[in-house]
Amino acid sequence: MDFLIWHLLRESVRRAPDKEALVHNSERLTYAQVARRTAGLATALRAAGMRRLDRAGIYLEASVPQVISIFGISRGEGVYVPINALLHAEQVMHIACDCGMKALITTPAKLMELAEVLPRIPSLEFLVVAGDGDTPKTQLPVYRFDSLCATDPPAVWKESSIEKNLAAILYTSGSTGKPKGVMLSHANVVAGSRIVSDYLEITEHERILAVLPFSFDAGMNQLMTAFEKGGTLVLTNFTFAREIVQMLLKEHITGLAGVPTLWSLLAQCNSTLSKQPLPDLRYITNTGGAMPQAVLKVLRAALPATKIFLMYGLTEAFRSTYLPPEELDRRPTSMGKAIPDTEILVLNEHGGLCKPGEIGELVHRGPTVSLGYWNRPEDTARALRPNPLLPPEMGDCEKVCYSGDLVKVDKDGFLYFVGRRDTMIKSSGFRISPTEVEEVLFQSGKLRGAAVIGVPDDVLGQSIKAFVVPLDGDPLDAEALREHCAEKMPRYMVPKFVEVLSELPKTSSGKVDYPALRRREGL
Repeated sequence: MDFLIWHLLRESVRRAPDKEALVHNSERLTYAQVARRTAGLATALRAAGMRRLDRAGIYLEASVPQVISIFGISRGEGVYVPINALLHAEQVMHIACDCGMKALITTPAKLMELAEVLPRIPSLEFLVVAGDGDTPKTQLPVYRFDSLCATDPPAVWKESSIEKNLAAILYTSGSTGKPKGVMLSHANVVAGSRIVSDYLEITEHERILAVLPFSFDAGMNQLMTAFEKGGTLVLTNFTFAREIVQMLLKEHITGLAGVPTLWSLLAQCNSTLSKQPLPDLRYITNTGGAMPQAVLKVLRAALPATKIFLMYGLTEAFRSTYLPPEELDRRPTSMGKAIPDTEILVLNEHGGLCKPGEIGELVHRGPTVSLGYWNRPEDTARALRPNPLLPPEMGDCEKVCYSGDLVKVDKDGFLYFVGRRDTMIKSSGFRISPTEVEEVLFQSGKLRGAAVIGVPDDVLGQSIKAFVVPLDGDPLDAEALREHCAEKMPRYMVPKFVEVLSELPKTSSGKVDYPALRRREGL
């Protein structure tokens, strides 16, 4: 029985060792080849000093080494920490310091970008570089990825992990401060894979195109479902919609997961999606925010034989709901119902169940509820709480995940998103902390006040708007401020709008009055 992450790979090797498992550009690896490199990497990481539950970062773009690293760290009994390749050096440093990262796998080019912050990560003990190129001078041992993968594994592999062990840490923005690490057990990841494979009816014949980053829970699930079922995962990096369409055709892709920005890109008239039949594309899925209705209409017209699944989830509990394709005509704005082996509760402020039409908080119950936040017991206690509907005689035997999302349910049990309890911004499928953006704005040295909110956007879900107060009344170049942010953060975190104010509205206690700013925008 599969109960650890790397077992998903092991079982597919047993069933079909010569089956094509992984494709990236000109590289095509069978399951046996993936397993061989994975075993070599796991062995070498242990020899380099990685011990059980040590955290190892993966700071790579979509590539074969990225996949090998996930399974290699897992097989070596470490904890993999996938880092979005769009993040900048200071953000990578925060993640590495926060989780006490012992090893980092990256490219020579990215290592050069990290050169200045490496000495400020005291937990790092060694580095692994994938690909050719010079590396910066460092006091740390530096290993070559390909050499590690060529290591001979032991004849007998001693394994002490169980499914409850910590397997991965995914960093996601909170409503305040810097990103926090969501801890996932082997059981969480494997359960998520099986559940999604169930309702998407994934088989060994699947050819899945992976366009979402593995630092995103939905992206990581593409890898796990493909390898669990013995399908083929095709990795790609793209800039234009036509590149995705070309890949769908070339690789006979059967499944594609995306976020609203991707679907909006593909729905544009110049994307070629509607000009080329895609007979192999069996299904597509949307997550990371509601798909605009106009975009959904275009996709349905362009892909009449493709099943469209609208989904909702949160990193702290993975996937929560999905809308079956046959419900699209009747409930196109619905989040659907609970995924298999999961119960979704809509609770009022007193912990009781809401009636149909009443607004309450979405609470997730099931095997994908995470272990909480790394080194943040207070945040964990707020998100993961005892199930209020269990008999008191059972005590606190089960934790459920409070999402912070306000929803309502109709008389047939279908859920609808209403809004957030906190100030979190969700743009392009990413959760963004207003505080984190404000900190970077202040780093410009040109402001004495800054406040960030999310404003509605038909394509992005929400756009970021910054209200700023210049230092000492000096003239302020809004575009230069945006360029400053672009140097410090990924593009999806850069404010789309900047409005200059003489003063920010304040509450009676002297804090920024964010509701007043939202009212100013008509929200």
